[in-house]
Amino acid sequence: MQADLGKPGTGVVITGGASGIGRACAEALAAVGRPVALWDIQAEAVESLAAKLAADYGVVAVGQVVDVADPAAIEAAAQVAREKLPSIGGFVHAAGVVQEQPVGATVVEDWDRVLNINLRALVLGVQALLPDLRANPGSAVVGIASINGTLGNALIPSYTASKGGMLSVVRSLADDLGNDGIRINSVSPGQILTPMMQKSIDALPPGTFERRVLLGRLGEPREIGSAVRFLLSSEASYVTASELVVDGGNISSQRM
Repeated sequence: MQADLGKPGTGVVITGGASGIGRACAEALAAVGRPVALWDIQAEAVESLAAKLAADYGVVAVGQVVDVADPAAIEAAAQVAREKLPSIGGFVHAAGVVQEQPVGATVVEDWDRVLNINLRALVLGVQALLPDLRANPGSAVVGIASINGTLGNALIPSYTASKGGMLSVVRSLADDLGNDGIRINSVSPGQILTPMMQKSIDALPPGTFERRVLLGRLGEPREIGSAVRFLLSSEASYVTASELVVDGGNISSQRM
């Protein structure tokens, strides 16, 4: 039997859709014919990518300027996506920020911003799109977590907390959404070549990250996009409340 990663074929809303992992998710989904609505604060980039996806893959693709730290903006964006897409049966929360502030230097406003964007927006996005997800059989949600949610990192406690919280809230939401047949899972990337990661790569000696990875290399955004596409498809119809780790063998590594 041939796999069909394009089913159920409903539209998908993707936060942080203009770059990095969010962009890779949008490209992977559009490539199998799924309509997409991209939410991002980068106006020019999100509109340009939506136009490119529509031209390249012949799908409905909408670029929306959305600040997911703002609950009202999420509600408004959900209504626009509802009007623009033929249906909505998927939600990917890939938007994220990182703030290097060890506990002794933590600023409350910065902590709140990281948690609001990385974690709270997942819950509020699901809430805003819940009528659509309930209405479309096969609906699914994916939150982009991180191996930092498991490993921890002294430099970025707010980011670590947000990703650890995502692992927990996904399990909680799965208990609720399962009553409507809606699946929700998380993907925990390792060290992926994204704009967010590039700053750390440039600041450290070559090979700093690679030496711990069993596959010996950094990951590419498309490798996360493929995992997300699978979890949103009917191929993963019995997968919910799960964490899919895509890290090239980092968490399990004992290499120094």
